[in-house]
Amino acid sequence: MILIANISEVDFVPDGDLDKKVWAACGRVKFRRDAFGTIEFPEIETAASALWTNEYLYLAFWCRYQALHLFAPEERCAEGNELWTRDVVEAFISPEPSISSHYYEFEVSPDNRGLDLEISHEPISTPDTKWTSGFEHAASINCVSRIWTAEMRIPVQSMGVRQVRPSIDWRINLFRADGVGNDYERHLLSWSPLQIANRSFHQPESFGILRFASPGS
Repeated sequence: MILIANISEVDFVPDGDLDKKVWAACGRVKFRRDAFGTIEFPEIETAASALWTNEYLYLAFWCRYQALHLFAPEERCAEGNELWTRDVVEAFISPEPSISSHYYEFEVSPDNRGLDLEISHEPISTPDTKWTSGFEHAASINCVSRIWTAEMRIPVQSMGVRQVRPSIDWRINLFRADGVGNDYERHLLSWSPLQIANRSFHQPESFGILRFASPGS
């Protein structure tokens, strides 16, 4: 599984508008299969694209939906470790070219709540909730087409990278959570296939490839 990140000639602040010219030329990966099974859910098909500059990695998500499942505005807990218990897109990223047990997690919800975590996966998945990347994000909901979108701008230096180099692949996986309730009642999607028996998104051995396209390619 390979996600190609095109180079952007300029940096820009996320605003949730994925009709911008900068995204028009990007290829998209799509996923709609249950992360822990074989059932497909075309009604919540999710697409994603990536861009890069020397200082930032940009991610965009297009999410079909039937209904939205959000925290109430007054529920501040949604900005903490429980964001993934409602509708959300997630990216797990390791700048290491080989399989790595050390990676970073970024989440954005349809109402633009964000979460970032540093993860150590040895011997079990342990999040550092005090770590902060300073990543920026924006989300938008189109009630007519029933698509919500999310846009992320992640400073690569926050992940220990001085600047992006197109000659080195990173590792990545992309996820979508849709619905409310326990994990058997919700729809959980993954881009790169997971080991079904594990029932956890935290499977760095299943990460796909994030490949930075060279300028002019």
